[in-house]
Amino acid sequence: RSRYAGTIKFQGMITEEFLHYVWKLKLFNQKNLFTEQGEALSIIKTGEHNSDAGPDFFNAKIKIGKTTWAGNVEIHTLASDWKKHKHQNDAAYNNVILHVVYKNDIALHRKSGENFPTLVLDSLIPRHLLDNYNTIQKSTHWIPCEKQLKDIDAFVVKNWLDRMLVERLERKTKSILDSLAINKNNWEETFYQHIAKSFGFKINSVPFELLAKSIPNKLLAKHKNSLLQIESLLYGQAGFLELPYIDKYALQLQNEYAFLQNKYSLAPIEKHLWKNMRLHPSNFPCVRIAHFAALIYKSSHLFSKILEAKSIIDLKKLLSVETSEYWTTHYQFDKQSPLKKKKLGADGIENIIINTVVPLYFAYGKTKKEEGYVNLAMDLLEQLKSEKNSIITKWNKIGIATASAFDSQALLELKNEYCSHKKCLHCSVGNKLLNRV
Repeated sequence: RSRYAGTIKFQGMITEEFLHYVWKLKLFNQKNLFTEQGEALSIIKTGEHNSDAGPDFFNAKIKIGKTTWAGNVEIHTLASDWKKHKHQNDAAYNNVILHVVYKNDIALHRKSGENFPTLVLDSLIPRHLLDNYNTIQKSTHWIPCEKQLKDIDAFVVKNWLDRMLVERLERKTKSILDSLAINKNNWEETFYQHIAKSFGFKINSVPFELLAKSIPNKLLAKHKNSLLQIESLLYGQAGFLELPYIDKYALQLQNEYAFLQNKYSLAPIEKHLWKNMRLHPSNFPCVRIAHFAALIYKSSHLFSKILEAKSIIDLKKLLSVETSEYWTTHYQFDKQSPLKKKKLGADGIENIIINTVVPLYFAYGKTKKEEGYVNLAMDLLEQLKSEKNSIITKWNKIGIATASAFDSQALLELKNEYCSHKKCLHCSVGNKLLNRV
């Protein structure tokens, strides 16, 4: 039999995922193939990769000896994994036509007693592919290919980052559509919940989301003419009005909330969910809730107005809010601070556009088949400056520049969804490095 890697023993770690990759792309020597039982073998079709339960590849087409078989292919690192995974007791594996393994450590037989056709890959996979894969798997760098990244053509990297941006928006679209289904196709309510989440940024996104879900947008709309009532509802539902206070404004909010809570049978969320630690005072939950209340007060039917916006200037104008007077001298209830107007900052507004408005445009455009919103989402990201955070800083340090939010969003997706999990087999950049001789 023709062997590709000679008799050199490979010392690295082989995973089933790697073998799936090798099989799917036929990255092994296919000349003069034989099964372990000595029958000539040729691969007509590798089959469709299955990521759910059942055999690894469906609808494969394999010629063994003089017979052409159509059916499924199962892949294991060791032949004995077949029994380890108890496939012999699972009817879903009865129509497996070929067992592909890296090492053939035991002989397998069908229930009829026939030998199970087996293809062994250990000496068929190119040595450079094995070595490259092993290098990536053993890498302890911030991203596995950190040292080799400079060798990859910029065109390949750019195309892959374009794909990453789309994947990020598609992933966020799924979350939005899940919310939309729960909200019975109410886009206004869905947007309200997602923009609330964005006001908490990363640390307080969950309590902000829970706050929005605890008090429907349509209920707040009934009190759109009174900022005091909107703040009382939001602070009350956030759990901040259950403590004894001495400030006049805090007492006003408590009295107003007590009436409205009873009127609407409201149940607040737990106050302990909110975090102040490692936050600049301007980002304290009470200040952010004040900003959110100001937005609700300022803009009824906010999502409709967002849809009408056609530029960054329009969006920034809509999202530009300032806290009520009490919060100009407070960051928390009953704790006075020097006078300072507290507007939602430019970086905060851009963060909301990037992480909430853009995905909502994308999801809305895809759902309604209105490409204008999809294009607007992309255009906004290209116009907004790159985000600044620890991940983007590290990308910049290893030579990947970011000119806009389009780039930074793509790089966040690449790092969080691929590099951190060493999903190099599914990455165009990783594929280039793996197949490099």
